[in-house]
Amino acid sequence: MAIKKLIEKQPFKNQVAIVTGGSKGIGKATAKLIVQLGGSVLIIARGIEALEEAAAEMRSLITNEQQFVEIISCDTTDLDKLEPLLKEFIENHGVPDYLINNVGAAYPQYIENLTLEDFQRTMNVNYYGQLIPTLILLPYFMNAKKGYIAHISSFLGILGYMGYATYCPSKFALVGLAEVLRNELKPYNIHVSVLYPVDTQTPGFDEENRLKPQETAMMSEVGKVLTAEETAETFIKGILKKKFNIFVGRGGFFSVLKRLFPGLFYWYFDSGYAKARKKLGKS
Repeated sequence: MAIKKLIEKQPFKNQVAIVTGGSKGIGKATAKLIVQLGGSVLIIARGIEALEEAAAEMRSLITNEQQFVEIISCDTTDLDKLEPLLKEFIENHGVPDYLINNVGAAYPQYIENLTLEDFQRTMNVNYYGQLIPTLILLPYFMNAKKGYIAHISSFLGILGYMGYATYCPSKFALVGLAEVLRNELKPYNIHVSVLYPVDTQTPGFDEENRLKPQETAMMSEVGKVLTAEETAETFIKGILKKKFNIFVGRGGFFSVLKRLFPGLFYWYFDSGYAKARKKLGKS
């Protein structure tokens, strides 16, 4: 369904979504779209200035008096600080309908240059940064016997890719968590989705490109870079259809290819790596 028709239908009217990482990138685009579709949002991020700017944009999109946009400035990896803030929000607004976890970061690098601390930091941000809000909201969702939890993984949550030794394991972990939640929470009428974005133009992606190994950058050139709005639109449409796996761009094709023809799948990406090394004069 075209986004204009969705806006007319207002499918999020009288519903509330908590969006972590909601001040920039895919998180911001997702929260804005929810507001356009009639919903209210609480956006969470660390930087207060970016939060206030994003909230102002979203408030300008409000179309009915029941809607609201609120912000919380907090690191979602900090359970002790985040839990009382979310508890206060729930006391004021009731149990939300959606939790959309968007926190994440990449540190692409040659594996020999990585330290244990690099692996721990990436896992903390990408995995625990999405797990902790989920753990806080779960008792409320389970008690209400309703709710929706969405995680943002990555295309690299199904593919191990050179240069992403810290990133891929954290994104694979999110898929494993979502698989468990999907199964275990069915009796509680709690739905779960996981998004697999491909390269998307965001502030984080700009930083990622600055750090990428040469081979990684060359291999990435074959794929189309989407806007945050394009990715968010696919995400929201998938959530409205209650899809568990929500693939963006070519991600769905490659997921099927890996499942049915794993040899061909790995040959395709291995050959791309070999070609990049050859162009760089590496053996």
